[in-house]
Amino acid sequence: MIETNIGTKYIIKIPSNITVFYSNKNQIIVLKGPLGQKSLKLKVKIRILKEKNSILVSSSPFSKLSNSQKKKVKALQGTTVALIKKVVIEVSSTLYQKLKFVGVGYRVFDVENYENRLLLFRLGYSHSTYFKIPTELKIFCLKLTKLFICGNSHQHVTQTAALIRSKKTPEPYKGKGILYNNEKIVLKEGKKI
Repeated sequence: MIETNIGTKYIIKIPSNITVFYSNKNQIIVLKGPLGQKSLKLKVKIRILKEKNSILVSSSPFSKLSNSQKKKVKALQGTTVALIKKVVIEVSSTLYQKLKFVGVGYRVFDVENYENRLLLFRLGYSHSTYFKIPTELKIFCLKLTKLFICGNSHQHVTQTAALIRSKKTPEPYKGKGILYNNEKIVLKEGKKI
């Protein structure tokens, strides 16, 4: 039996354009929205409240546990809520990340012969750096110093942005490098003579 006296932080509101399928036997929840469908393997029980269009996540595990393992299940309950919320966002909206290139001569270009699936970076090195765009993402060069990454998987978007940023991380003295759009660099003071 699922507990009914759970706080509101374990209740997830589902938008009307998302359909939820739940298999108690296989412990899988499938959410289908306008941008596709995603599934999630669960470790705690859930209950779908159709009249309120929401999902209630319980702290009851699928298997019998000892008292020491029940604390871990309580943490799992919060993790399950966060994962379901993330999947709801992924199937209903497009996620994006903006990067900006700060520095003299720091530029990004599309390589035309590769059907816009390859980027060329000029980052102040003696050589050019190339980056192959994953197939599940779309990357646009808004200007020569701005890059726009969009997709419907939060992990792919943020991981790709981090990979591109690692090509030239911002340095702390002049602030040059690849920055996230809303990132502020606290500059260090240089040596005084």
